Amino acid sequence: MNKSSLYFLKAFFTVTLMAMLYVTITATNNQNIFEAVGTIWPNWWFRATLIDAYLGFLTFYVWVAYKELHLWRKILWFVLIMLLGNLAISSYMLLELYKLRVGDTFAILLTRRNGK
Repeated sequence: MNKSSLYFLKAFFTVTLMAMLYVTITATNNQNIFEAVGTIWPNWWFRATLIDAYLGFLTFYVWVAYKELHLWRKILWFVLIMLLGNLAISSYMLLELYKLRVGDTFAILLTRRNGK
């Protein structure tokens, strides 16, 4: 993978992580999540967005489950992704990107198994 692609991906997932931390902390400071769910659950667009997000999380998790060889890591990442969403996804991607060595290809990022 060339340096510019690697820098771009690291920057992208760092910005994603920081943005999600900011919006999550801000939302937490402004409203209790359990109060919010009661008022927005009847809205079908909220439900559609929530289902869309969780199906996206599951799609990403399928790749994580392929990459991780140890059952405990598969379970840990499943719980983290389902509870934290894009916070966990961007963290996982940053961990994977920082494991790359000079000369590694994009294919190695996608297919290298963890835990051998």
